[in-house]
Amino acid sequence: MTGDDDPGFLYQQNSLRDGLVAALNFNIFHKHADRVHMSIIAQMVNVLQAMILTEKDKMILTPTYHVFKMYIPFQGATSLPISIKNVPQYQLDKKSIPAISVSAAKAKDGKIYLAIANTNPHKAETLNVNAKGLTAKKATGQILTSEKMDTHNTFASPNAIVPKAYSAEAKGGKLVLDIPAKSVVVVALE
Repeated sequence: MTGDDDPGFLYQQNSLRDGLVAALNFNIFHKHADRVHMSIIAQMVNVLQAMILTEKDKMILTPTYHVFKMYIPFQGATSLPISIKNVPQYQLDKKSIPAISVSAAKAKDGKIYLAIANTNPHKAETLNVNAKGLTAKKATGQILTSEKMDTHNTFASPNAIVPKAYSAEAKGGKLVLDIPAKSVVVVALE
């Protein structure tokens, strides 16, 4: 067999970095929801950007899978305009990208959801949430992060990277979200 005849040649481990890329793409799609009405992942199992990896009778979920699941409230939701003041940049060599990417939506359950991706692998960021017409007293949801950008699940360690509970409470009338380095956070505002 040659490389492209081998059924496993597209097999690729999936790390936190891939989960961040998925979150960034979702946030871009939500920003342009007036034109992007649907998006799907083309490949799901044992391929590039896979959501699931299998080996004989074993199966593991990847960070990309977890991000897809975290973003479920955005399915069929109404995209809300959102802006970030003083967007921090992540710079590597002479190239830079926004360190923070955010999307907001009003979900079918009536709640307002925020999805935040911090692409900076070294620096946490803080977001002050000011929602017009809404006094958010708390935010609850999930976070996907790890100590290393290349953290991934293996068959020996299938839960090396999984979402954890995330919450923040307003103090002095202000809701502040601490977003760790290299993380994806999806929360409902209450």
